[in-house]
Amino acid sequence: MVEVRHQYATVRGHRVFYREAGPREAPTLVLLHGFPTSSRMFRQLIPALADRFHVIAPDHLGFGNSDAPPVDTFTYTFDALTDVTEALLAQLGITRYAVYVQDYGAPIGWRLALRNPEAITAVITQNGNAYEDGLVPEFWKPVRAYWDNPGPDTEPGVRGALALDAIRWQYLHGVDRPELVDPDTWAADHREVSRPGNDLVQLALFGDYASNPPLYPQVHAYFRESQVPLLAVWGAGDEIFGPDGARAFARDLPDAEIHLVRGGGHFLLESHLDTVAGYVRGFLTSTAAGSPQ
Repeated sequence: MVEVRHQYATVRGHRVFYREAGPREAPTLVLLHGFPTSSRMFRQLIPALADRFHVIAPDHLGFGNSDAPPVDTFTYTFDALTDVTEALLAQLGITRYAVYVQDYGAPIGWRLALRNPEAITAVITQNGNAYEDGLVPEFWKPVRAYWDNPGPDTEPGVRGALALDAIRWQYLHGVDRPELVDPDTWAADHREVSRPGNDLVQLALFGDYASNPPLYPQVHAYFRESQVPLLAVWGAGDEIFGPDGARAFARDLPDAEIHLVRGGGHFLLESHLDTVAGYVRGFLTSTAAGSPQ
């Protein structure tokens, strides 16, 4: 049995929850979760990797067990969430690490890499987007409307993403064996986004997501200049970040390892844990990221 440590750190005056497992002297892998979940999405992946790697998985502010300060006391942007993540890693003495990004974790991971490219030993992106190719138009249409004109006319189009049915859809769409997906996942996520004031947190981040596509050219330049080892393992049925988003990494990283997993969706770990864990272990072991720093 692998021990998973559930811990808190005070970062910039806020209490940040993180899961940690594996020997601290081993190569570090930082797992960054997406919307609307938390590090809970990695609950099964962490033990599958921690015999070989030192794994850290924080909850972003506003999610999971981390603090969720109200929007009038904390400005929820992806820059701000990156600031907190960067400060947490510094506090834990983590200076070199591979990063695993999914959904919201991707723009945080890209910012970390742009700020300190030497820190990143490898990138694993599991339905974590970095290209316009990956933004499925039907899903993103109401979100883009909110970016262009936030207000009462466009807010319902994004607020609907906080409903139980919408969160359930994120877990089940594109999944060929939905019986493998634990219904506690969407129930827990819905409970957390339904906390008083958390709807405003999520609306703020929906609005600030507009800052991410303009950052893509800088991310692509980072890929080209660094040629960082990258694994893209993607649920082929994802209708939020489509498979073209996975294929696009090869434009800037010709040696990228790309796998489209048939029968998998946005939250691929829920239905294809063993497949993803196998790809991740093989990828990290075959790169410098799998060697102690």
